[in-house]
Amino acid sequence: MAEATLEAAPTTEVKPQVQRRTAPIVPERSVAGRTLVLLIAIMTFLSGVTLGGVVLVQKSAIAWSSDVGREVTIQIRPVEGEVMESNIRTAIALAEATPGVARAYAISIEDSEKLLEPWLGAGLDFAAIDIPRLVVVELEDTRDADLTLLARDIETIRGATLDTHAAWRQQLNTMAGTIVVSGLLVLALIVFATVLAVVFATRGTMASNREIVDVLHFIGASNSFIAGEFQGRFLSLGFRGGLVGGLASVLFFFLVAGAAGSIVPGEASNQLGFFFGRFSLGIDGILGIAALIPVIAALTAITSRLTVRRFLSQTS
Repeated sequence: MAEATLEAAPTTEVKPQVQRRTAPIVPERSVAGRTLVLLIAIMTFLSGVTLGGVVLVQKSAIAWSSDVGREVTIQIRPVEGEVMESNIRTAIALAEATPGVARAYAISIEDSEKLLEPWLGAGLDFAAIDIPRLVVVELEDTRDADLTLLARDIETIRGATLDTHAAWRQQLNTMAGTIVVSGLLVLALIVFATVLAVVFATRGTMASNREIVDVLHFIGASNSFIAGEFQGRFLSLGFRGGLVGGLASVLFFFLVAGAAGSIVPGEASNQLGFFFGRFSLGIDGILGIAALIPVIAALTAITSRLTVRRFLSQTS
């Protein structure tokens, strides 16, 4: 009886499928991410500080013009044969009788001497000097105030003139406008420098990832598809750098506002407060800096896309 040998059938071992995470077409490490993020953060910080400075100057200029425009001054010079105190009372009465005037008051001789001390020096004997007296006229409504009538009435007082501060307001507006335009030009230069930096970074990335681009071309990827992949990567880098730089610029103004009152001497702090307010950006300033973040990110992405497409068209 023949022995029957049973051969075991081969068995196949079934391994569970492991779902792998899809790697990005443009590897993160292939782009000099940290350097570019740091560069964009610095550029965004400078842009935010420049924009914040423009906002502060603009707000201060509006406040200057408003404060100066709400007051006019009557200057009464000493004239032989005239009684100064009588002329002051007459000027106050004429001013208060003018439509649109809230009130009028005279500056004392002591306060007038203090106003002259920064120009003539402290400790000077003003007794031998005929100091003009000033009457401050506060306007209730600058549009309803009849300053022409007031100027005509003041002419009846010998040695009295009306100063509407129009020339001073014009100089303030001109200075503020010059600072604002200069700040916007600086902001434009910073943005232009950012574009150049992104262009060089993109071209360097394309050169270092030439093999990846060739493989993508080999499998049929279009230039538009490749440019879109690089655009998405640079959009992420631009947003991260813009966010860091924007937050740093807002924090800078908060720190300067706190330091201006505690570290800077009193007189210097008052001068800074005159030109820049209290370094308070307000909601409009913070929103303006916040708007820089998506703008910088979008500018980075668009610049990288255009650079990639131009690079591919030249090398294809």
